[in-house]
Formats: sequence, C-alpha cells, structure tokens
Amino acid sequence: LEQTALREVAEETGLEVRAVAPLGAIEYTFVREGTRIEKTVHFFLMEPLGGHFSRHDHEFEVVRWVPLADAPSLMSHETERAVIARARPAIEDRWPLAAPAPDQPTA
Repeated sequence: LEQTALREVAEETGLEVRAVAPLGAIEYTFVREGTRIEKTVHFFLMEPLGGHFSRHDHEFEVVRWVPLADAPSLMSHETERAVIARARPAIEDRWPLAAPAPDQPTA
C-alpha cells in the first residue's frame, strides 16, 4: 500500500515524498453507471523530498500548499476532516512551523 501511495502522490502532485506514518483508512460505497463500488482509501502522513507541482498529471486542476488550519475546510467529507485531525499532532510535532502561533485560533 505504501509504495502505491508514494507513486500516486508523485503522479498527482509532481512531488517526490516519503511516508512518515500511516493515518488509517476510510471506506465508502458509491454507484457508478449502475454498479455499486466499495472503496477503501488509505492515508499516510508524507514528507516532501523534491519534485515540483508543475510535474503533476493534471488529474486535479490545481495542486498547492495550504496552511494546516485551512485544510479541513477544503475537504468534502467529515471522514476526510477526521484524517486531518488525526494527522495534525504529528504534523505539528514534526514540523513546528506548521503549528499556529500562540495568538492564532486553532480549528
């Protein structure tokens, strides 16, 4: 799973990354063209090593960095926001500059 995630991130963002820690998985079901599809998405905390957004595969219109505090509001589903909430302590411990300043509210 980890190698697949690294490859997907490289293709979709243009960045070379390494996996730091698993963040769990979410499962959901949807219907496409009359077929029921059950999907499991595995999440990993990753650290960028190199690459550039200009190399992304254009599966997404825009690839960009956002402040950690803004990330939950960009997610479509509560399960995705929960993954960010689980990742937040590890991000703030590993990369202290990602943490809000003492006078800034937290999400």
